[in-house]
This record gives sequence, structure tokens and C-alpha cells, in this order.
Amino acid sequence: MNSSGKSDREYLNDGDNAMVANSSCQTQRISLWKKGDFAASFGLFINVLTDFLVMISLLIYVVGMPQDFVYKQIVPGFGSAVLLSGLIFAYFAYKLAVKTGRSDVTALPSGSSSPGIFLIIFMIMLPLYHQTKDAAFTTTVGVIWCLFEASMLFVGAFFGDIVRRFVPRTVLLAALAGLSFVFLGMNPMLQSFEKPVVAFVAIIIIFMNWLSKHPIMKKIPTGLLLIIIGTIIAWVMGYQDPAAVAKSLKSFGFNPPTLHLHGLFDHIDAAFPYLLAAVPLGLSNYIFNLENVEAAAVCGDEYKTRDVMLTNGICSAVGAFCGNPFPVTVYVGHAGWKEVGAGIGYSIASSTAIFLLSIFSLMGLVLAVVPIEAIVPMLVFIAIVTGFQAVKEAPKFEVPAIFVCFFPWVANWATVQVNNALSAAGISVGNDAGQVSSAALHNAGLFYDGLVALGNGAPITSIIWGCILIFTIRNTPVGGIAAAILASALTFAGVIHTSTVGWAQTTAMPFVFGYLLIVAFLAMKLYINKRDNIAPVTE
Repeated sequence: MNSSGKSDREYLNDGDNAMVANSSCQTQRISLWKKGDFAASFGLFINVLTDFLVMISLLIYVVGMPQDFVYKQIVPGFGSAVLLSGLIFAYFAYKLAVKTGRSDVTALPSGSSSPGIFLIIFMIMLPLYHQTKDAAFTTTVGVIWCLFEASMLFVGAFFGDIVRRFVPRTVLLAALAGLSFVFLGMNPMLQSFEKPVVAFVAIIIIFMNWLSKHPIMKKIPTGLLLIIIGTIIAWVMGYQDPAAVAKSLKSFGFNPPTLHLHGLFDHIDAAFPYLLAAVPLGLSNYIFNLENVEAAAVCGDEYKTRDVMLTNGICSAVGAFCGNPFPVTVYVGHAGWKEVGAGIGYSIASSTAIFLLSIFSLMGLVLAVVPIEAIVPMLVFIAIVTGFQAVKEAPKFEVPAIFVCFFPWVANWATVQVNNALSAAGISVGNDAGQVSSAALHNAGLFYDGLVALGNGAPITSIIWGCILIFTIRNTPVGGIAAAILASALTFAGVIHTSTVGWAQTTAMPFVFGYLLIVAFLAMKLYINKRDNIAPVTE
């Protein structure tokens, strides 16, 4: 109570001057660590770590780079980028908590760009290294590629809020839910069903403690409970190998991040042919940022789009200058981490853990001790909550758009699975020896060409088709016309529906004409609306 007879909260709400005068009181009430941060830090840590280990495995065992080079140059740079982004996002959350006086602010999750890892490795580093056998040269070209993508985020940062105003919230949340469902939820669910004895216990604990109103063992953080019980079961059942623990310790060593600036741009000519491939991924990361900022805003955490995008661009650039060619981005799942009670500390803890493991080369040790099946069900929960958020926030008459936004993501995920399966069998799609034709797959009931076309450019395609349907449902054809024209232009440039960037590709032109036909029909609908004085639909 203050001298005016008002409570501290009332006094702080009287005006900006009063808020400034009492900001120190607010600051003291803000906690950097909450009970929910424990579970969230482990969940986010495992998510980033999984991508990290996939990246390392591909570089060493698929590309063929020397293990020592990967651990000493690329890995520390990646850890630095993740640490910096995690700390900055925690700072943004702290500032928001100070500004609003709230104790329930959740920091944005951050980590690696999963599509970026595969794209950079298979489109740039694999062919270049096989041609040159020069790990430093190959990595330098990848670093230039990463810097080019980061520059796209710098430019896009100044248009993000404009895009958020024009793209319906339902579409942004639905596209994010599609990504979350197939990439954040599906693979962990499949992993869970490979070792059900461990995973099913974790799943039912999550159901009881995070989805039910009556949790068990309330005094123990749920994340810790999952790890303890899952680890005990896995070791008792013989799923964990003691030899793997010893093996993981052999890579131990102190490898701090160092700048790799000398001669960086001497290879710009070699990198230039690959820079166009950065355009689709740059646009995709741009969309990811928009979607995640919007999802956070729906939860009550309103972050500035420009700040978030600039952070990802800067952190990706810092990682690149330290020898890492893989960009960082905002992770999916803000609503889920908020649901488990995460605040500011989980962002600091998870990013710091990734950084420490990266400079000491101990990524494999964690997974050798703790079974991943005890932790990945957390990601299934995040996928569920992200999908539920889209349905909960969408007006009922716009809900069909949510499921339309899922189709490109499902196709993208299925394409990856099919290609991986064929690759494991030593087969690829084509018409030469050792290949299977798309016609043969079509006759077997797998519409491979359609799968590839729908899946390529999924982040953008999901948004576009969601907009087309939303504006059609709302009976505002102008928005649908704009979305279809944009889709036609992006297809003509090879950004969506094709495997490579290029103007007027033969495989792209049917989609260009298809989108133009959509424009024609929506223009006819616009004419009918004006002629018959038909109003937009609002409910």
C-alpha cells in the first residue's frame, strides 16, 4: 500500500511515470526460473540436440568429413549461435515481464532450422566435398550460403508486422500446427512406438500431469519424473548400452568457438550457384518467424516481429563467422512450453547446455545415459497443444482452413520418408538403371509426382492455400486473388512446387496456369458480389 491509499498494482497502472518510478519493485518480483522451466528446458534441449546429432552424423558418415574437423570447427560455431539466440530471447522475455509486470511471460524457444540442415548438407556440402575432398572449402561455401539467408531475415524484419496484419491469424496458426504435427509430433510418436515399454510410461505421465486437471506426484517436476522413471526402465530392460557411454567419452575435448574470417569471401564465385537455393529456405524461415511470433501473441506474449527476425539473422551470422553453415530460427511450441509453466529460465538453460556440450563434444553422452524415448513424448505434447491452439483461436467458420494448411506439410513429411526409404534400399526415382520411375510408383498407388509438388515449398504453400480458402469462406475474393497471383509468381520462379529454383520450368507451368484459373474464378465471384451487393461473411 502506498501513500495515496492505493495498492501497488493500482499505483503502477496510474501512468507511465508511476510505472518507471516503481520499476525496481517490479523487477524484483520477476523470477528467472520457475518449476515449469525444468521440464521445458529438457524438452527443448532434446529437440535441438536431436537435430544437432543428425547434423553431425550426416556430416561425418554421409558427407564423409573428418570427425576432428566437424567437432572442432562446425560444432562450436553452431553451439554459439544457439546460445546467443537463447540468451537474447530470454532477455526479450525479461523485458516484456518488466514492462507488463506479469510473472507468466514465456520466452520464445530457439534452435536449429531442421529443413536447413538437410538442404545445406545434401544440396551443397555433399556434392562439393565429393568433388574437392576439401572440408574447409566446402564449409566456407556453406557459410556464405548461411550469411545470404541471414541477410534475407535482415530485410524481412522490416516487413514482418505488415505481413502479420494481412495474413489471417487462423492461417498462421494452422500452418504452424501442420509443421508441428508432422515434424515435431509424428517422428517422436514413431520413436515412442519403437520402445513402448519406456515411452508409454512417459506418455501416460504427460497425459495425467499436463493434459489432465488432476496430476500425480505434484511435488516432482514432470520433466524430471519422466527422465528418472524412463532412465530406470531403460537400463533395467537392457535398452541402454554401457559401452556407448564409454565410447561417447572418447570424443571429449575442449573446442571453443573461434572466428573463421580469413579468406571467407575468396570463394564467393563457388558459392554463387548455390545462393538461389537459399531463397526458398530464407522465405520458409521468414514464415516460421511470423507464425511463431503470432502463436506467442495469442498466448499473451507479444514480441516484436522485427526484433525476433533480426535476432535470428544476427545469431545465424555469428554462427557462420565461427565456421557454422547452419542457420538458427524460432522453434515451434511456444504454446506448449507455456502450458507446462515455462518462463524465462528454460531458454537460458537449454541453450547453455547445448553450448557446453558443443565445446566439449559430449552430445552423444546425454543420449547414451538417458533414453530418448523417455523425453521425445514431450514433443508429442507440444505438437498436440500447438494444434489445439489453432482450433481454439480460429472462428468456427474458418476451421476448415486449418486442415487445408496441413496437406502441404503432410506431403513434405511423406516425401522425406519415401525418399529415405528408397535411398536405404539403394534406389532413387528416375528412369535409369537402379531407379524406379514415378509412373511405376503411381501404378502402385503412390502419387509421387503430386507428393513432391505439394510438399516442395510447404511453409509457403500452406500459407497460400490457407489464405485462398479463408478469403473464399469470408467472401472477400480480393484477398484470395492476391494469394493466388503470389502463388503463380512464386511457382513461375521455382520457389514452390519444384525441386529447384528456375524460371518457367516445364514441371512448374501447369501450376502457374492452375493458379491463374483460380484468379479468374475469384474475379468472377468478386464481380457477382458487387453486382448483387453480397456482403462479406463474418461468422
